[in-house]
Amino acid sequence: MKIEIKAVDENLQTVNDFIHSVLPEDCPAAVMNQIDLAVEEIFVNIAHYAYEETGIAKVECEYADSILKVSFTDSGKPFNPLLRPDPDITLSAEERNIGGLGIYLTKQFMDEVSYRYENSQNILTFKKKIF
Repeated sequence: MKIEIKAVDENLQTVNDFIHSVLPEDCPAAVMNQIDLAVEEIFVNIAHYAYEETGIAKVECEYADSILKVSFTDSGKPFNPLLRPDPDITLSAEERNIGGLGIYLTKQFMDEVSYRYENSQNILTFKKKIF
């Protein structure tokens, strides 16, 4: 399944609803919360940073053999968030640099996170085992 949607904060719930629609009804709440955090981090970053003006995000998801696979594609400026150093979580919030915590948590919560730049598009994909 795939949707193309304007990359603005107001469309985050639509993206979450789209992804939830492919998940089994008995998806554990803790897993759902982890997925929602990853989706928010990726989609909001596209909305805020990928484009000079508002652009489009393509979201593709599939669920098979207890594994959710979600890919986000945008035509914004090339950026691989996985190359960003992980924040030092031993520091207090006041001592840490701003940024980076959301993608760090995405990498921690998802079973696999990958990035590629192909055909002038950023493609960030995550996989999460549901059961």
